[in-house]
Amino acid sequence: MNIDLSLVLPPVIVIILLCLSGFFSGSETALTAASRARMLSLDKEGKKGAKRVVNLLTNQEGLIGSILLGNNLVNILATSIATSYLLKIFGANGVAVATAAMTVLVLVFSEVMPKTYALNNADRTAMAVSGPISVLVLILKPVVRFVQIVVRGTLSVFGVKTEADAFSPVDEIRGAIDMHVVDGNVEVEDKHRLGGVLDLKELTVEDVMVHRKSIFMIDASLPPEDILRQALESTHTRLPLYRGDKEEVIGILHAKDLLLAIMDAEGDFSSLDIDKIKRKAHFTPETTSLQDQLSHFQKNQTHFSIVVDEYGAIMGLVTLEDILEEIVGEIRDEHDVTVEGVRPQPDGSVFVDGWAPIRDLNRAMDWNLPDDEAVTVAGLVIHETQTIPEPGRRFVFHGYQFEILRKHRNQITGLRVRLDENL
Repeated sequence: MNIDLSLVLPPVIVIILLCLSGFFSGSETALTAASRARMLSLDKEGKKGAKRVVNLLTNQEGLIGSILLGNNLVNILATSIATSYLLKIFGANGVAVATAAMTVLVLVFSEVMPKTYALNNADRTAMAVSGPISVLVLILKPVVRFVQIVVRGTLSVFGVKTEADAFSPVDEIRGAIDMHVVDGNVEVEDKHRLGGVLDLKELTVEDVMVHRKSIFMIDASLPPEDILRQALESTHTRLPLYRGDKEEVIGILHAKDLLLAIMDAEGDFSSLDIDKIKRKAHFTPETTSLQDQLSHFQKNQTHFSIVVDEYGAIMGLVTLEDILEEIVGEIRDEHDVTVEGVRPQPDGSVFVDGWAPIRDLNRAMDWNLPDDEAVTVAGLVIHETQTIPEPGRRFVFHGYQFEILRKHRNQITGLRVRLDENL
């Protein structure tokens, strides 16, 4: 029995080409959906193919170009063979039959089905196809390079920029975190913690420091009994010491050192020598980034630093706890209030002290007031209004309503903030 190859061979070739088309489509989807960070992690775990995927993703333009070239070649060839074959069978109607048949076959079996599988198994599929695709990219590299030159040249004629905009890896991580928060895969609290780590380079000690007006300081020239009493009345374990002028900080008094000195004095407080008990004070410029300050704390084995401006004037103080709170959120003990300077009200508004940092208000209420131009809530109002408004004035900006409650001289000391009801 003789088999007519002209009737059998074309359908077989078309099926093979459709399978190749499905392979290219699935490979494109899997490799573009695969996470490079995930592949780097799998490569460290010894997963085969992960490193090849990373190498392919480093040149995405060449990767996509090679896959599209291969996919179009097999699709066009399959359509041409199918059209020629069906013309012999159906005559002039063969073109319409071939168009309908190939549209369905390509759409279902070479596009939707492989891409659906690849999307649901991106990492596994990407590693499986990385070998053949790497060979394809290598073979088609000269052709793809020529196509890229033609494409870029054509686009440049119309003034279209082909260079990708610079995108910070930090911004990419932020975007991924925000996306997962929207999807419900990451809690808002975790978003703040992850974002806090990324913010350490961008924030300065000025953004998180305790303002000089809120610093509890002790005059070292006072009698030892008075110094002891003030230290016990304070809720802090580290207290700046000054002599004469508060700008003249001479050291730091640590509660533990004071207790040890009291034990050695056997109850004779008058014999305490504060100059021998005090520790060296560390000073930090207000422009120091939190990351650099954290490194400084680790290197010098200290938790406390006085913040100064360019003229050496004291602006505030920063502690290790202040920096850690930017990562893990508010750290409270039995002496702390919930969020200092921020008092939520039953009606949804918030009473805010003017010196309260915007970041603390945002975290306490899960708001997003901008803190680019000002550190404190009062500073934000002054920046937006370009005035120092009187009590009773109300303003709306950035989607929030601000009501001035108190003012002392040229300082806004109290505000009521709420979401704007008109939004």
